[in-house]
Amino acid sequence: MLRIKRVPTVLSNYQKEESEYAGATGGCGRNCMRDCCLPGAKLPLYAFRKSDKVESSDKKEPPFAFLDSLLLGEWEDRVERGLFRYDVTACETKVIPGDYGFVAQLNEGRHLKKRPTEFRVDKVLQPFDGSKFNFTKVGQEEILFQFESSEDGEVKFYPNAPININNSPSVVAINVSPIEYGHVLLIPRILECLPQRIDHESFLLALYMASEAGNPYFRVGYNSLGAFATINHLHFQAYYLAVTFPIEKAPTRKITDFNGGVVISEILKYPVRGLVFEGGYSVEDLSNVVSDSCMCLQDNNIPYNVLISDSGRRIFLLPQCYAEKQALGEVSSELLDTQVNPAVWEISGHMVLKRKEDYDGASEENAWRLLAEVSLSEERFQEVIAIIFEAISCAVVVTEAGSLGDEDELRDVEDVDQVRDVDGSGSHKAGIVAGKQECMVQH
Repeated sequence: MLRIKRVPTVLSNYQKEESEYAGATGGCGRNCMRDCCLPGAKLPLYAFRKSDKVESSDKKEPPFAFLDSLLLGEWEDRVERGLFRYDVTACETKVIPGDYGFVAQLNEGRHLKKRPTEFRVDKVLQPFDGSKFNFTKVGQEEILFQFESSEDGEVKFYPNAPININNSPSVVAINVSPIEYGHVLLIPRILECLPQRIDHESFLLALYMASEAGNPYFRVGYNSLGAFATINHLHFQAYYLAVTFPIEKAPTRKITDFNGGVVISEILKYPVRGLVFEGGYSVEDLSNVVSDSCMCLQDNNIPYNVLISDSGRRIFLLPQCYAEKQALGEVSSELLDTQVNPAVWEISGHMVLKRKEDYDGASEENAWRLLAEVSLSEERFQEVIAIIFEAISCAVVVTEAGSLGDEDELRDVEDVDQVRDVDGSGSHKAGIVAGKQECMVQH
């Protein structure tokens, strides 16, 4: 078991003011990830093997353990070098008694030391703004390694690989305000300065990272804008916590078998309503269905969180409305006083609490009460499911048949009563029928 030594905390480069670097020589003086400091820069590179299957029996043993030796080993190195804002391993943590086993952590200083949100919270899609904080401003010492697919299909590690400015690398960096052991950020194509919005390529990369870790206790998460992302530069979060998350224990009800062997289910008996995606004939099949669903939510300005669980084999999609309720004054002062912002980790059952009184009084009932405010109503959730299914089912037909009008692709659809109507208006829509993979035109 890896252990962390207690070390004094120092400021990482990007936490300092730009004026402190005035007159510095050699780039901007920060050793950052921008043009001023990148020429000649090198970072470790982990090249993963793309797989055609979600679980590949012929997967070769990597040259070393990706999670233990590389990711967590490099993360501990940054602890030794004092690059974090505080020692997260000193935070009290406990499992709350109850059926689900919610996890509570007392992290009293994080909300004071964490970078504040610098954008509107009522719009899920917002353009990248280079004047605001973004990950190109971090020091290169905060980057653990580059994370790219292998060109020859074999896992490889290069301890000192040049940074290709013309082919923006994806990187794994420390989260300087961690909430758990091994808390890192996956930043796809960092130099392209993409806003916080999921696309097919970036989500597939996140699945490969979860798969490469190969440990069910290492999870990858995503927060959209409006769902408590605090930086508008595309990134995923991940960390290691050796407990089963409450949301992973929740029962589910299968809704449909979708194209490519993906099974879509609804979460039951949990305070936050959401969908679960599993299966798929390939990693890309699973990734495409989930990313299409996320892109649908983004385009409809619906904030959401994503948890990638079980080494990338199980994905939770969780639309939420807590920030909207806050803005409308619909959240009780009791909950607001806790200062808990329910993002992906809190929704999954890892409650990061900021006041000792809340930690001492933590209970399953209190966790449930908070998360119930995050969830969409049943009526609204069903509307959102319909919007998602309309988008992803029609995307399949367009891909496979070339247009929605291909009668061969639209015939033989049964169980019309099970098709969800977006608004009941009777207008033409497309939807998924439970147990089917076709798109049909509704009247």
